[in-house]
Amino acid sequence: MKKQRRGQYLIIAALLVLVGGFITYRAMLTVPSEELAPEARVLAILEKGGCASCHSADPKVPFYAHVPVAGDMVMKDIEEGYRAYDIEGAMAKLKEGATLNPVDVAKIEKVALDKRMPMAKYYLVHWGSQMTDAKASVIAAWARDYRMAYYHDGLTGERAGEPIRPIMAGADVDQRKVALGYELYHDTRLSVDNTISCATCHGLNTGGVDNLKYSKGVAGNMGGVNAPTTYNAVYNFVQFWDGRAKTLAEQAAGPPLNPVEMASTSFDEIIAKLAEDKHYVEEFAALYADGITEANITNAIEEFERTLVTPNSKFDQWLMGNNEALTADELHGYELFKANNCATCHVGANLGGESYELMGLRQHYFEARGTELTEEDNGRYKQTKEERDRHRFKVPGLRNIELTWPYYHDGTRATMEEAVRDMALYQCDVELSDAEVASIVAFMRTLTGEYQGKKLTSDNKQEN
Repeated sequence: MKKQRRGQYLIIAALLVLVGGFITYRAMLTVPSEELAPEARVLAILEKGGCASCHSADPKVPFYAHVPVAGDMVMKDIEEGYRAYDIEGAMAKLKEGATLNPVDVAKIEKVALDKRMPMAKYYLVHWGSQMTDAKASVIAAWARDYRMAYYHDGLTGERAGEPIRPIMAGADVDQRKVALGYELYHDTRLSVDNTISCATCHGLNTGGVDNLKYSKGVAGNMGGVNAPTTYNAVYNFVQFWDGRAKTLAEQAAGPPLNPVEMASTSFDEIIAKLAEDKHYVEEFAALYADGITEANITNAIEEFERTLVTPNSKFDQWLMGNNEALTADELHGYELFKANNCATCHVGANLGGESYELMGLRQHYFEARGTELTEEDNGRYKQTKEERDRHRFKVPGLRNIELTWPYYHDGTRATMEEAVRDMALYQCDVELSDAEVASIVAFMRTLTGEYQGKKLTSDNKQEN
């Protein structure tokens, strides 16, 4: 009898432990209170999820990270997590109530909706960290509301939360400076031998590029990186592939003195040539108190480049509510674009230009390329000398992408089909089918917008 009672007590105790554990587990999975601000709720989910355990420069390593075999797995996960994404900045901004980079919003949202993070081997050890439908809904609502507040583009309804936004026409510019900047953009006197202008490599009639793998400078000198388009460059958070220029004006100051590009010895040399032109003297005097200076030259070019936006693409029309703007295949391509994580980096009005990302995140791009590494292949590392920045580049915008071949910083992909297929492989470890590639490319062709009221075209014809 005593043994029977003891057995019953043990069963009851075990049940109580299980029930208590289940209640505790459920409690830990509960979403943060609705009384908290949206950003505070998201922050709480990220903190409970242990995101910073892997996605930070200084992770809190658990004691079992030093255990053989298991420890190796832990350290590998931490290394790969930080390599892919550093979440500390986003979490700090959530805590401060500051504005997040739209890439951070897109990445947090996508991972939550896919429930990819935290990994099962993490949340089985850390109860309560698991991403649930309720938590994902909190993050999705926050992302939608954030975009509506951040972009000021008027999107409403079901498209208000899209990671890609329409280009809004009409920049607040000084039209006289724009006209001056246009002239300077096309003036070969910015180069040492009066043969190269900004438009030589960034032609307005060729998609803002020259469609060459590497551009030709003075005396036929070849550059070492593919020329990005100047159209919609105003939306980039920095300029150049390595981000060495913070503004369009800083960018405009670079090529004239680059020994391979325009090769002028100084802006004094350029100013002396421009000062011989009565028209320039009068225009600069009318617009700038100190006349022709380096700062005023680059300011005028910047003012002009701010007008190089291409709104009213087919995709923008769809975003703004025209359900007839896209075909079924183009819409399917957009869904594939999002499903395969393209819209976690190619976000915002320019579908890019908002972050630095590692080239070859999931598979080693440069090993597969099989050619000698160049200084330009180092990407952002050229500027920071931080090892994590090696092979990281400013993400290119995808607007008018059908006109801006060849692709990648090294100009190694001649067609959109090649670029899409290989991006999926090297960045996401995904092998797309021919049909999927075709649909994504069909979507990307809808991103060609209008310049000065006409659909943007190119005088160059793609041979591939």
